[in-house]
Amino acid sequence: MGVVQERLNQAGIVLPKPAAPVANYVPFVMTGPLLYVSGQISFGPEGLVKGRLGETMDVAAGQAAARLCGINLLAQALAALGDLDKVTRVVKLGGFVSATPDFVDIPQVVNGCSDIMALAFGDRGRHARSAVACPVLPLGAAVEVDAVFEVL
Repeated sequence: MGVVQERLNQAGIVLPKPAAPVANYVPFVMTGPLLYVSGQISFGPEGLVKGRLGETMDVAAGQAAARLCGINLLAQALAALGDLDKVTRVVKLGGFVSATPDFVDIPQVVNGCSDIMALAFGDRGRHARSAVACPVLPLGAAVEVDAVFEVL
């Protein structure tokens, strides 16, 4: 078992089967040493986490939704690479949060995903990031995050 998988196991995180695309795109693309993973929405064992921050959800609920996005990103990366230990760096995350116009804690919400990367990869999980709000996300999801990984 690899180091990353062991860290996930110790945290009680089980990676799901990667989600199939819901439109005309692929779940990931490898180019050179970079793996681009398409946006993963806040889907977990209980189903899709829907809502809007500042309206039907608070920061803690948003962080939990972003955490699911991170787990789904890892599931896609594992499908692409066969071994998460091949990731040499989490380069960048792009976080999208469904929020009301006056909700300003977007970075704190996306921390739910960033924390998963740090847990899984340690210092290699520290990354650049954007975090933005939008009025609605695909399927009514609360959060969506995409990622760029550097790989062996």
